[in-house]
Amino acid sequence: MSNAMIYRGYTASMTFDAEDKIIVGRVMHVDDIISFHGESVAEFETNFHTVVDDYIAACEKLGGSPEKPASGKLMLRVTPSVHAAALKAAARSGVSLNKWAEQALNAASRKDSGSKNARSQTAT
Repeated sequence: MSNAMIYRGYTASMTFDAEDKIIVGRVMHVDDIISFHGESVAEFETNFHTVVDDYIAACEKLGGSPEKPASGKLMLRVTPSVHAAALKAAARSGVSLNKWAEQALNAASRKDSGSKNARSQTAT
């Protein structure tokens, strides 16, 4: 049994609030806060569809694109020499290439994010 529901690629968490006797939902894996509730599973599902549709429409109306949740799947094409070096680095680290790449991407994205924050703080 899963406590999640999926619509148009968006996943909502489902938590029962015993005090208010409602199912509380939040769209997961996006930075925007999108929450809703329902008194039944049917109402919860209807409200989930409505908030996702409204979110997408509001983003388009404002001239932006709605944030799409990442699937966790990433296909990369690299030169054979980079591939070989990454395989060796992963082996030296004692982890799979997927795990090594995840760690490398995580470190690089945090470093990049930190340098952007430092630049914007310096400019103010």
